[in-house]
Amino acid sequence: MSPSFLPPEWAPQSAVMLTWPRADGDFARHFDAVERCFVEIAATISRYQNVHINYGLEPALLRDRLVLAGARPERLHVCRVESDDVWVRDHGPITVFRGGRPRHLDFVFNGWGGKFAAGRDNQVTRKLAEQGALGAEVETLDFVLEGGAIEVDGAGTLLTTERCLLAPTRNPHLNKTQIEDFLKPLFGVERVLWLRHGDLLGDDTDGHIDTIARFCDAGTIAYQACEDRDDAHFADLRAMAAELAAFRRADDQPYKLVPLPLPTPIYDEDGGRLPAGYANFLIINGAVLVPVYGDNNDEEALARLRPCFPGREVIGIDCRALIEQYGSLHCVTMQIPSGQIPQIPEAL
Repeated sequence: MSPSFLPPEWAPQSAVMLTWPRADGDFARHFDAVERCFVEIAATISRYQNVHINYGLEPALLRDRLVLAGARPERLHVCRVESDDVWVRDHGPITVFRGGRPRHLDFVFNGWGGKFAAGRDNQVTRKLAEQGALGAEVETLDFVLEGGAIEVDGAGTLLTTERCLLAPTRNPHLNKTQIEDFLKPLFGVERVLWLRHGDLLGDDTDGHIDTIARFCDAGTIAYQACEDRDDAHFADLRAMAAELAAFRRADDQPYKLVPLPLPTPIYDEDGGRLPAGYANFLIINGAVLVPVYGDNNDEEALARLRPCFPGREVIGIDCRALIEQYGSLHCVTMQIPSGQIPQIPEAL
């Protein structure tokens, strides 16, 4: 097998993929608010690049609402495909380049270790391929992995968490060394940095890296911090910050670390804390979309991220509705690197 390369998120993109919410899905109680959030995300992305939408109903049903919201119609593409839920970061394709050509990797998605039904989600990438909707070859792998579980810097380093990748509900037959040996050639990395600490209350992914620590470039990591000693997150996130400070780049230099404030606690109707955080941002061509929550810390989070992304607009997107189902902005999006523009059979 020829070497592969997984581009970092700030590399040029041809599209961002969304899987649209279902009125009868897990978001049913909050459907109107969640759909408004999706409309805002799709319309904002379309200002910069193509948006691929996986939709379970007739594609034309989305046209008027998205265009009225300011979406660029020529950049909106829709493919009819059924799904269980919206978390395309975890059930969508992870696109690598092999021999200079894109290839969509289709991993097993098992509902974060069997917590939720995922049979239709696990078929999304293959269903898109059958419709000729991806514009490149799909390679299906017998390995459980979600896109939210990994971060790459484009310079040979992959960042992840032990709690997720070593969970016995993912790939229990593989140990840490075997997982590294599998991922390194697949993504074109030379080393894997593992975090032992870092988690947000309410997160049901077993500690996805994209909720707590993110590469902004090959030398900078923005991470979810906690400055309130009375907050339940304080000890664990402080331990994670110490781990990040001990990490070294491939040239043995320390990373530039950018702590992000923690939003004021938000609770669901049953009193459970929801996993609101600012590290779940999405980098696209010309912009960075950051989840915000109507919180006093929103502006501070945006201000801390702006210097990390010169030449890109940093835009807040209200994601209070998304965290009702324990995810946020990055979780509902998946970038497709440039090298091909998906040939969607039916465009809005």
